Amino acid sequence: MDEKTIKTTRIFSGKILNLRVDEVRLQNGRTSTREIVEHPGAVAILPVLKDGSVLLVKQYRKPIEEYLLEVPAGKLEVGEEPLECAKRELEEETGYSAKDWKYLGYIYTTPGFSNEKIHLYLAENLEKTTQNTDEDEFIEVVKLPEKKVIEMISKGEITDSKTICIFFRKKLLKLQTGGDDNYLEEALR
Repeated sequence: MDEKTIKTTRIFSGKILNLRVDEVRLQNGRTSTREIVEHPGAVAILPVLKDGSVLLVKQYRKPIEEYLLEVPAGKLEVGEEPLECAKRELEEETGYSAKDWKYLGYIYTTPGFSNEKIHLYLAENLEKTTQNTDEDEFIEVVKLPEKKVIEMISKGEITDSKTICIFFRKKLLKLQTGGDDNYLEEALR
C-alpha cells in the first residue's frame, strides 16, 4: 500500500514551510506526483485557569482573511522539544506560565498535502507573567468559561481545527480517568 518515491523536486524553501513535488510509484505500478508542504511541526495549548475558565487567543489569519478564536499555538524551532515550545508559546502569546502540563497526543492537520504535526498540551495551575508576542503578531487574549467555548464549537462559531481537537482530547482524558465532565453533552443538547 506504500507509495515509493522515485524523484523529489524542491520547489520552495521558506521561513515557515517548504514545498516539494515527489514523483511516486503507486501500488498498481503506475506513477503519479504528490505536492507536499513540509512543516517543522507545532504545539497547541489549552490553558485552564483556577476558576475553570480557559484562555484563547483572537488573531487575524491572512490565508483565510478572518479573525479566529483559537488556543495558543506555535511552530517548533529547529531542535526544540514540543513541551519546551509549548511553555514558550503559552507565555509569549498569553502572558501566563503553567506549573502543570499534560500531553494530550498529536494531530496531523492536513495529511493529504502536508506533514504538519501539532502536539497538544493541557496547561494548568497558571501564573500571570508578561505577554511577549513577536513583532508581527497582534493577539488579543480572551478568557471564557469552558462550557461557553464548547457551545461556540458546537454552533460553528469556533472553527479552528486544533482548538476543536484539543477540547475533544481533554474530554476523552476526563472520561478515561473517571472525571465528571458532562459539559460536552449539555452543550450539544
